[in-house]
Amino acid sequence: MPKVGMEPLRRASLVQATIAEIGRAGSLDVTVGQIAKTAGMSTALAHHYFGGKSQIFLAAMRHILTEYGTVVRASLAGATTPMARAEAIITASFDQTCFAPGTVAAWMTLYAAAPTQPQMKQLLSVYQSRLRSNLTHALRPLTSTPQAHAETLAALIDGLYLRAALSEDGSSLHAKRAALTTLEMIVRDAQ
Repeated sequence: MPKVGMEPLRRASLVQATIAEIGRAGSLDVTVGQIAKTAGMSTALAHHYFGGKSQIFLAAMRHILTEYGTVVRASLAGATTPMARAEAIITASFDQTCFAPGTVAAWMTLYAAAPTQPQMKQLLSVYQSRLRSNLTHALRPLTSTPQAHAETLAALIDGLYLRAALSEDGSSLHAKRAALTTLEMIVRDAQ
């Protein structure tokens, strides 16, 4: 007889194990068996809860996006001006939590898989839409073309993130500074 209340705990354990294994491998080149072993359960149980590796990865990526959303909301909580809101979004996008090895490998996997896997493409699209929407909202009082500038900043954030994640030291400091400097230039030129 199954233990009542174990499913959410086991799912969470599998999600964490997926992120850890992807981080170790540097890609999605891991098996459900490896993920299940790291989570302390059988491969059959992992398949029971998620069906397969793609579904486990999607759940792990949703978890990462939820954590990122929490960081963004916490960063925005102290922002009292439109400029501070835009800066908060940029700062959250380069938070150290975004640069954990498993998180970096998961993002790289998502970007690589999105062109050929519809569910991954949809998840990436949701992230990108929210980023653009948050930036547009912050930029609306600062520029006459907030959507265009939000698109530029969102693309810059993603590109700088990838560059920082792939750099020798994995430092986000220069990437964050570059994005904040671009924000300042956009706002200055709009006035």
